[in-house]
Amino acid sequence: MLSEIDTRPFPAAPQAFNLAGHVLAGAAGRADQPALVLLGEEHDETLSFSDLLRLTRGCASALLARGLVPGDRILMRLGNGLAFPVLYLGAIWAGLVPVPTSAALTGAEITRLAGLVGPKLIVAEPGIALPDHPAPVLVPDLAAWSAAAQASLHLGDPDREAYVIFTSGTSGTPMAVSHAHRAILARGRMHTDWEGLTGTDRLLHAGALNWTYTLGTGLLDPWTVGATALIPAAGTAVAALPALLQRSGATIFAAAPGVYRQLLRAGVPPLPHLRHGLSAGEALPHALRDDWRDRTGTDLHEALGMSECSTFLSGSPTRPAPPGSAGYVQPGRHVAILGDDGQPVPRGEPGELAVSTDDPGLMRGYLGHPPPQGRWFRTGDAACMAEDGAVTHLGRKDDLLNAGGFRVSPADVEAAFHYLPSLFSCAATEVEPTPGTKIIALFYEASCVIDETTLRRCAEKALARWKQPRHYQRLDALPRTGTGKLIRKALAARYRRPE
Repeated sequence: MLSEIDTRPFPAAPQAFNLAGHVLAGAAGRADQPALVLLGEEHDETLSFSDLLRLTRGCASALLARGLVPGDRILMRLGNGLAFPVLYLGAIWAGLVPVPTSAALTGAEITRLAGLVGPKLIVAEPGIALPDHPAPVLVPDLAAWSAAAQASLHLGDPDREAYVIFTSGTSGTPMAVSHAHRAILARGRMHTDWEGLTGTDRLLHAGALNWTYTLGTGLLDPWTVGATALIPAAGTAVAALPALLQRSGATIFAAAPGVYRQLLRAGVPPLPHLRHGLSAGEALPHALRDDWRDRTGTDLHEALGMSECSTFLSGSPTRPAPPGSAGYVQPGRHVAILGDDGQPVPRGEPGELAVSTDDPGLMRGYLGHPPPQGRWFRTGDAACMAEDGAVTHLGRKDDLLNAGGFRVSPADVEAAFHYLPSLFSCAATEVEPTPGTKIIALFYEASCVIDETTLRRCAEKALARWKQPRHYQRLDALPRTGTGKLIRKALAARYRRPE
């Protein structure tokens, strides 16, 4: 059997469509229900669905009153506050194109990104770095938007540009990704086939609002089904999350694996309302999932996606992923694992994960580049599909290690050490101790240096000889992006030759 699963089609998008209109279609019927709660350590801020709809339409009206026209891009320089989702939805409601960015970017970094997207307006909060760009700057004003006229919904081709986001830059320079209004429709099956999300849920997402994982899973998905989104206020430390989870009555928690790891390290209080957790952003170690389940009595469900496409593989409460795998192809998707010849490989063989270019969640393209061509969008991820269709993620294709002529997945190497209680996180890569000689090295985070004999015994117990690291090195922190993704390519520069 080949590693290809085709469960298409998705329901066709209407000829006249708007992403924001789809998300807020039921808002009028949930007027007094809380849509968003911004959780502070001292007090919370809440928007009801009627508040959110009124602010969204008022924001759209205010933006159009500035002379902007559908298709114009707006660069967002905002923190984790109420203005962020209002501006994002308000721009899309008006047919404009929001461009969310991290508030942590420096002036030089945001100047380069602004040059890629060419915004007609920059909306920024005080204290956040601005680009060197001629576009006018607007300070968000929720009171004015609330009192403004209520703009009509801009309807149009579902393939037109709705928003632009940037890739994480783990493999190089961030790319500007253009997404269509239709992208929201591709999220529909995630509600049941990953998130287990219903209209009665209270979903707390730990990420920053500019991250696509937070925007989609933390805001748009709850609002589409009528659930309440819970977001930590700007500056909330990971150490404060357990108390917020408990106090807010969150029924679903979403975060990256690194956050779960930190919570377990600090201690998790009883969470009687929590049904399960969601994980994305990087691979979820099996040992971490086991530890969370043992400590909380709830499961973690992983999803695999990317900035260029919404998640397309996942486990779920009704179909948990088998141990070690990322889960199954979501209904409505067409996914394959391809060999070097571009054809699906037999199940059980590794290859490159690919998504059909017909997928509604796939990007329109990178700005400045042609749209995806051909039958498949090749993700750059190495993977293997089991006979039952479960897919195991083996890491980035260009991250695979070459040990003695064998191709080795860094994820396989790292898994051998996940159960060490004193080790917080680890990452394997190749280093070059002498010119022309390459070995596998394991870099790790821990409270103190772990005896190398202990590390080698772990490797010998779980790994074939050629997979075992030849070098072990503790780092204060593994190199990561602002959203917590490992920057594997930066590890080799941290290599320190044994004395």
